[in-house]
Amino acid sequence: MFTDTTAFSSFAVDDIDRARAFYGGTLGLRTSDEMGLLRLHLHGGHDVLVYPKPDHEPATFTVLNFAVDDIDAAVDALLERDVAFELYEEFEQDERGIARSPGSGEGPDIAWFRDPAGNVLAVLRPV
Repeated sequence: MFTDTTAFSSFAVDDIDRARAFYGGTLGLRTSDEMGLLRLHLHGGHDVLVYPKPDHEPATFTVLNFAVDDIDAAVDALLERDVAFELYEEFEQDERGIARSPGSGEGPDIAWFRDPAGNVLAVLRPV
């Protein structure tokens, strides 16, 4: 039914201006505004729509993943921009917040952080 339709993802924030500053400034993504909404322009022509929601409650799951070749360099760059990483009891993470895949490559190396609205984002090195 939707094989040939265009689809995109979206998520809410409590403050579009803070979101624009974070996604455009801190993360360096190309952004645009349209009718009070923020559009994140991702590599490969994929866009994500960010919309304001006054009674926003942060997502407790990862809403956006950034795949990188070098997770250590990505985490270091984000730390230099004062991005704090989440530490979760259920994962073994290093002091910077990176959870490393076991030697068998069962999963990606990944580190989680939050946007100003509290939504969970991740940077990961795919398997």
